[in-house]
Amino acid sequence: MDVVDIKAFVPSKDYAISTAFYTEIGFVPSPVSDDLTLFQNGDCLFFLQRFYNPSLAQNFMLQICVQDIDSAYQQCLQSVHKTKISSLQEESWGRVFYLWGPAGELLHITQLPDHD
Repeated sequence: MDVVDIKAFVPSKDYAISTAFYTEIGFVPSPVSDDLTLFQNGDCLFFLQRFYNPSLAQNFMLQICVQDIDSAYQQCLQSVHKTKISSLQEESWGRVFYLWGPAGELLHITQLPDHD
């Protein structure tokens, strides 16, 4: 198998609210169908699906790596559709904050150290 791409399918409890949330935090939506939207930021893409299962949503996680975590944190603080946001944390492997989306999904917003 020669994999060239991979995309996650993110669940939504309320499709319109989840669409607004991901737009607020910097992703550009491109509707695929009434039940599926492709979101993009730079070269990174994922699908938002009109599908909700509480157990799946509350255990769903994505790591989103960013160049400037301070800027990302300020942008995410402004989201009116977030469920919860943690403070910025310094870890041995980089900096991170946690952002919970409208369906209960957990986003690990991470800035890894440069390895130039």
